[in-house]
Amino acid sequence: MDPAGRRQQQVPPVACSLSGTPGAWAERMAEYQRLFGQHLGGRSRTGAGIRFWFRAGPGVEAWVRDLARREKECCAFFDFTVTADGQEVRWDVAVADDEAARQALDGFYRLGAAEHPG
Repeated sequence: MDPAGRRQQQVPPVACSLSGTPGAWAERMAEYQRLFGQHLGGRSRTGAGIRFWFRAGPGVEAWVRDLARREKECCAFFDFTVTADGQEVRWDVAVADDEAARQALDGFYRLGAAEHPG
């Protein structure tokens, strides 16, 4: 608790557990390239972090939700929200107000750069 008696939020360490498994990080990046190359409709910065949106199609929502779940397992400092409306799937990504987490968020944003520069 802080001096005013409020409960302090515990921020998970900015670390990725995939880096300790040979080949796992490269596999994950290849999966992002496939997903983004096939379905990414755009990306933008939001007040809380970033948003990727994907063209809805067979299996896209399930793929995004599964990838977000697996990403949360290895990088607990990210907060993910996936929503869909039948035409698009939105993947919102946020982090705590922490410099290392913000840098990781910027790296995550750049994953979609090949498909949507800017």
